[in-house]
Amino acid sequence: MKTHTEYLEFQTKKRREYINITREVERAVRQSGIREGMVVISALHTTAGIYINDDEDGLLHDLDEMLEKLAPFGAPYRHHATGEDNGDAHLKSVLIHHQVIVPVTDGKLDLGTWQRIFYAEFDGRRRKRVVIKVLGE
Repeated sequence: MKTHTEYLEFQTKKRREYINITREVERAVRQSGIREGMVVISALHTTAGIYINDDEDGLLHDLDEMLEKLAPFGAPYRHHATGEDNGDAHLKSVLIHHQVIVPVTDGKLDLGTWQRIFYAEFDGRRRKRVVIKVLGE
């Protein structure tokens, strides 16, 4: 089995952002030379996540609203006793999850017609990283 590892870095401008990283993952799969296997995409932060869904503005807005209702910014989280103000970001990350696994078939991501891979940032305005690990033959 072969492996190929790449890292993406983000310097987000807003506290919350949703960034389509499908092209970067496709590029990593091509560079790996792996034809059959899988790719794991993982956020390397406890206040960010990776998810797969449609890249449609209304859906992105709905997702953001849903997450804000479930884990509102500024609520009195116990985590804030540490001096942080990002308790909501940690909870949003848990709801989205920190990684996804996508099959690689014939050297390409095996995604559905409208599926795209997103990096979800919940505590931005600083440097963040994602690891892309391609495994297979």
